[in-house]
Amino acid sequence: MNGMGEQIFSGVRVLDLTWHISGPYCTKVFADYGADVIKVERPGEGDPARRMGPFWQDDPHPEKSLLFSNLNLNKRGITLNLKNEAGRELLLELAHKADILVESFRPGVMERLGLGYETLKAVNPRLVVTAVSNFGQTGPYRDYELSELVLNGFHSMINCGEPDRYPLKKGGYACLHQGGLVAALATLAAYWCATEQGLGQYLDVSLMETQAGDVDRKTVDMVCWTYSGRIVYDYRPGADTWRANHIMPSGIFPCADGFLASFPILTHWPRFAALMKDAHPELEKLRFPEDMFDLDTKGEMDIIWYEWLAGKTKREAMEACQAVKWFGTAVNTPADAVEDPQFLGRGFWVQAEHPVTGRQTYPGAPVQVGEGSWQVRRPAPLLGEHNAEVYGRELGRSEPQIQALIENGVI
Repeated sequence: MNGMGEQIFSGVRVLDLTWHISGPYCTKVFADYGADVIKVERPGEGDPARRMGPFWQDDPHPEKSLLFSNLNLNKRGITLNLKNEAGRELLLELAHKADILVESFRPGVMERLGLGYETLKAVNPRLVVTAVSNFGQTGPYRDYELSELVLNGFHSMINCGEPDRYPLKKGGYACLHQGGLVAALATLAAYWCATEQGLGQYLDVSLMETQAGDVDRKTVDMVCWTYSGRIVYDYRPGADTWRANHIMPSGIFPCADGFLASFPILTHWPRFAALMKDAHPELEKLRFPEDMFDLDTKGEMDIIWYEWLAGKTKREAMEACQAVKWFGTAVNTPADAVEDPQFLGRGFWVQAEHPVTGRQTYPGAPVQVGEGSWQVRRPAPLLGEHNAEVYGRELGRSEPQIQALIENGVI
């Protein structure tokens, strides 16, 4: 692991009452840059993400979820039963010492537990409380369930996929991670205000709304609809707006050993002609922009493009594209990404020694801010790993008292 020098958020304490993906990703941002993030989990069960794959060696064990390990890197972990009166008192003690509290329960749960914002503010007026929920704390959908698929369906799926086929969602948990990142940004802004003004804030983060303002097609589509009543790219059967508006190849295309992503802009025709000049020098004779918009010749252009790609590996195709400043890049598999020379050259991948799964590789700093900013200080915590440390050394409970808390189902 890296050294333990000063970091951006060193000295900041975050209480993490989140689970699944968005909330833990929000608090991970603080943990990775030095904050003391205390992850609070339900005794005996823990975060449901512990039961989400992929698992180390395909063993569905609560300490072997690689998703959980990545989301909770650099955090300490305790267990606490918030439905127990003694548990609520311990949480308030922790909140008194904290700078930030992030929770991702259903709307109204914190109030029913006696831990609503007014109660928390009474014990710590400077506390920033961030509530991450599916649809927000108010509104007709506030109690609805949400998954990554549902979240995609509310926004971007109408323009994702292939023409005349059903819409597709983005891969993995992209939207849930992005929602957590938006929550982290908002929390950081509120924390800055708290340090300047001495007053905390309550942040209501709706995952649905974090995606509505995303620039990945959704904002463009919504603005276009409000002005014109049209959908920019409609992939529904029978719709005609999906059709390409120029002959240059745009999308994902097969190579000899994988795929190349190609996304040109309208002024890049000379670059495409330069890319194809050896195989098809006649392209340089085509007129810009008239011939570029002649969609009757697109089929012929596709043949030229596919033939050119078929004789190249994805790395060879990418290097040829980049040599003429064409937007073409190899589509990496996970194995490719881990060995990618750009990632390796910048030291992006980091390692941590986990007591159950051993030494594992994780994504590193998304932003490099100088020496000692992003560090691996500890692996994701085992369930309740830091109970004695937090309740004993930091809250002053004796070993017999901690044992009593365990026996009474409080921790």
